Amino acid sequence: MNVHAKGSTVSNDRDLLCAVAGGDRRALEELYLGYHRRLTRFLSRFTPRYENVEEIINDTFMIVWQSAGEFRFASQVSSWIFGIAYRVALRCVRRQSHHSATVSLSEQQEPTADPVLAAEISDWVAHGLTQLPIEQRLTLELAYTMGYSLEEIAAITDAPVGTVKARMFHARQKLRQCLPAIGGLSAASSARGE
Repeated sequence: MNVHAKGSTVSNDRDLLCAVAGGDRRALEELYLGYHRRLTRFLSRFTPRYENVEEIINDTFMIVWQSAGEFRFASQVSSWIFGIAYRVALRCVRRQSHHSATVSLSEQQEPTADPVLAAEISDWVAHGLTQLPIEQRLTLELAYTMGYSLEEIAAITDAPVGTVKARMFHARQKLRQCLPAIGGLSAASSARGE
């Protein structure tokens, strides 16, 4: 049996999805439980509100339930599920951005610095990521945090590989510009290595 790098077995996911396509609610529940933690971590990059993350996950699995029979196994089940979650989350974020009561990413409370250097750097980078457009931020998250390849990210985001590469390039470039300011350094002093 091949083990998928993201923590679940590929054949088990395929078997479960086939069972879901046949109307097996228990298989859907097993898929839901198997993906909930990873989807929560991924979707928390879209919105800091737990109730929004839960709503997106529920909407994602409603689509999985309704569309399982249409899946042709051209990609991995995990890529398909993450792709659905990605599109549902984008719709949710865009819908919320039209409501004045929601808090924008730039209005989020700045993370506090931990005395431990690793935690401080992590907070610094996390804050820098919030400065990126959502598509760029999530492309970096999918690549560096979740370990997906360019091709898998392209399948998840329903974008050409070239677009994924461009998003990664522009995201890194923006991080190079904004991270020194977030860390309290001017761009000029960071370029000189001060």
